[in-house]
Amino acid sequence: MSETGGLPALASRTGLPPEFLYLREAYPRDRWTSKLDETAAFWLQMHASFRGHQAHMDGLVSQWRASGDAAALHRRLIPALQSFLQHLDGHHRVESGQYFPMMRQIEPRISAGIDLLDRDHDAIHETLEALFHGGMAFHQAVAAKAPDAADTANRLSDLIDANGRPLLRHLEDEEDIVIPLIHLRGLHG
Repeated sequence: MSETGGLPALASRTGLPPEFLYLREAYPRDRWTSKLDETAAFWLQMHASFRGHQAHMDGLVSQWRASGDAAALHRRLIPALQSFLQHLDGHHRVESGQYFPMMRQIEPRISAGIDLLDRDHDAIHETLEALFHGGMAFHQAVAAKAPDAADTANRLSDLIDANGRPLLRHLEDEEDIVIPLIHLRGLHG
């Protein structure tokens, strides 16, 4: 298990330590649906979209594993994967480049939590790179009618499976820090 700052890395983390959750204690999840700030609501909407993308790709992989039809998987998975990769990469760039620096200024006490989320983005980016390369290899194998197309589909499917848990962990942890911060402190100080 790789650790940073005494905290488990994203791949092995099961939640946030209590010192990162003090804002959520002041504004718990069960209150997030009432009078939610527009930015916080958008943030949750984006995260719901990523969860949906991951679930959709998981479903396509499950169907492929049942049918073994690599061409059918290719037709449906490659566009879904491309959309997912672009969407998530862009979202993380905005968070790390704009929102996180602002949040560190608004609530310096939560800087270590924001730093953790930023490191998560680095770990997720490595996974996105692997997914991109796996998707390209699968696409090229199907386009060339290569005999190893099913093998490349299997490798890509394994990457999609491996991406799911860490991504979902990150989304939940980020929400536990960011949504209460937006609600309680705003984004403009």
